[in-house]
Amino acid sequence: MGAHLFVVADSLAFHGPERIEQPTDDRLYPMVCARELGAEVDLVAREGWTARDAWWALTKDPMAYGVYLPRADYVVIGVGGMDQLPASIPTWLRDSLPYVRPGGLRRRLRRAYRDLTPGVIRATGGRLRQLPQDATDRYLTRIIQTVRVLRPDVPVVLVAPTPYRSPYYPSTRHHAGASTAAHRLARVLDIGLVDPESAVLPGLRDGSANPDGMHWSWAAHRHVGCALAETLAGRER
Repeated sequence: MGAHLFVVADSLAFHGPERIEQPTDDRLYPMVCARELGAEVDLVAREGWTARDAWWALTKDPMAYGVYLPRADYVVIGVGGMDQLPASIPTWLRDSLPYVRPGGLRRRLRRAYRDLTPGVIRATGGRLRQLPQDATDRYLTRIIQTVRVLRPDVPVVLVAPTPYRSPYYPSTRHHAGASTAAHRLARVLDIGLVDPESAVLPGLRDGSANPDGMHWSWAAHRHVGCALAETLAGRER
């Protein structure tokens, strides 16, 4: 049996500079990391996932808690970046939109949400976060503690919140605090941390990142994947 890399992540794990890619695309950071480690990827990820969503997946998805985590040799936690984004309405209200009926009303509400969000964020200065920092810290801690209980000797690395320059989220007021909190959490819980800042910013500046200002260039995927592999290998017992 070969080694397994278990990755719990948001869409950065399967989204490139142009579009959503097949999760087995060898340019994506989980695949880069696994290749460097000589491992196979077990990925649990979804677009828009916060630390809370990842916690729910880890505890409610039988493949996550029953197969992927028990056989993991390495664990990457790639959530927390969505949490820092400014919000125009409370996240619980946004997440309820798919359940609105009838369908015509749901589509109109979604369109209004998409069109009005940037203006609301500008008007409010981006004060409201997708998930409060204390909630992000709490859910990340739960994830890490669960990994420690089930796989106490497995190296764990957290990906710090990514920088972004997005027309859909025209405020970065929470980024510095979110990054500081991730570094602090990694120290307190004694896990590895990879900060993607230096890898991601060049792509945002030179246009090689996705035009949405959120998803990485291929160079950033390569850099982060290699940094994760190096950090995980350095924490093996």
